Amino acid sequence: MLIHQRTIQQEVSLCGTGLHTGEKCMITFKPAPVNYGYRFIRTDIEDCPEIPALIENVVDVLRGTTIGLNGVKVHTTEHVLGALYGLQIDNCRIDMSGPEPPVMDGSARPFAEVLLNAGFQEQEEPKNYLVIDETIEYHDSKNSVDIVALPLDNFRITVMVDYKNPALGSQHSGLFDLDKEFFKEFSPSRTFCFLSEVEALANQGIIKGGDVDNAIVIIDKRMGKVELADLGKKLGIESENLLLGANGILNNRELRFINEPARHKLLDFLGDIALLGMPIKAQLLAARPGHASNVEFVRLLKKYADRNKLARQYQHEKKAGVIFDINAIQNILPHRYPFLLIDKIVEFKLDEKIVSIKNVTINEPFFQGHFPGNPIMPGVLILEAMAQTGGIMMLNGNDNIKESVVYFMGIDKARFRKPVIPGDTLVIEATITNKRRNVCQFDAKAYVRGELVCEASLMATVVQKNK
Repeated sequence: MLIHQRTIQQEVSLCGTGLHTGEKCMITFKPAPVNYGYRFIRTDIEDCPEIPALIENVVDVLRGTTIGLNGVKVHTTEHVLGALYGLQIDNCRIDMSGPEPPVMDGSARPFAEVLLNAGFQEQEEPKNYLVIDETIEYHDSKNSVDIVALPLDNFRITVMVDYKNPALGSQHSGLFDLDKEFFKEFSPSRTFCFLSEVEALANQGIIKGGDVDNAIVIIDKRMGKVELADLGKKLGIESENLLLGANGILNNRELRFINEPARHKLLDFLGDIALLGMPIKAQLLAARPGHASNVEFVRLLKKYADRNKLARQYQHEKKAGVIFDINAIQNILPHRYPFLLIDKIVEFKLDEKIVSIKNVTINEPFFQGHFPGNPIMPGVLILEAMAQTGGIMMLNGNDNIKESVVYFMGIDKARFRKPVIPGDTLVIEATITNKRRNVCQFDAKAYVRGELVCEASLMATVVQKNK
């Protein structure tokens, strides 16, 4: 896999009609600096508003992935983003003179071709890979969709489709090497739909730019001449140009690959994964994916990436079973001896839960004066260890950690169940119960050998140090 980020060497353009809006659009790809990502620029609107291609900007997944910001939208982004992601381009400015990229032939190949013609420019900054080191699963029982990410020090993707329709049947496809396979084996695969869907979409006025040359239409129902003529009118196509193909495809169009629909689903999946904003190292398995499920899966990946944001920044040497070691904790929290009261973080679920470990030894300075001869850890220090644990959870994702500090605002329902003595290991679990802006409430519990020794509800806020 590539090590450094890359962009294109020169700007290139394409012009055509949008599939759903039916509007003409000139799309221009331009070089971009490091860490820029993919950003769509609507040049047809005053002030040329910019829409970053990120999962948080997805506003619609009906028949395509639409992103938007402040009321400005870009429709059907998946083929453009699939071409960029498949060619491993990290940074690109995408100028558009309309609301939707041109559909071209219904595949990503026209975009991939011009991007290859533009040439690649390697950049000095390394790629910011999201490394998957645990299984991440998405399941939609209603639509029988399953998507899984598995740990792998590379990138592979396998897709299976089964619409329980004899016109299509079951298909699968796998991509194992972006460099060798994407352009020739996947970018040419065209969008597809069923004839019954075309009729419904035409009635809704959704596929205003659709025709028999930019989609594979699979025949799943029979139509008479009158019905075909009526459909042609809705699509703006002469009825004599429509034919129920003997090969099961409208107008007897030939497939580019025997499993072209499955390959196109994989292409769409790549385009939606691009909304994560970073390349990933993982093996992806998807059964019956669609844009709605793809987007929800990417949201899970984004949550995982955010959870590990601090780990990628501060935990330079990964240790088994440890999210943050003591060195990482010291980079995150301002506390120092003798008031740094947690040793490591072993579990972390963003905005949900965090688990820390505190090893209690006789060398703790507070044992010198707290019940000497019968040393017991002060309950207020157990509460402080809980507070520090929650503080790490609150600081995660904060871009200015060095300039931020967590202040505690309240302690409620504090209960001390059993004494903690030298030799004990405190396992502290903090779970968020309410979060509003910079104020957070969480329940914390401390255990020794599985027995509850202390619990409390805490409230805290994140503020800038100079305030």
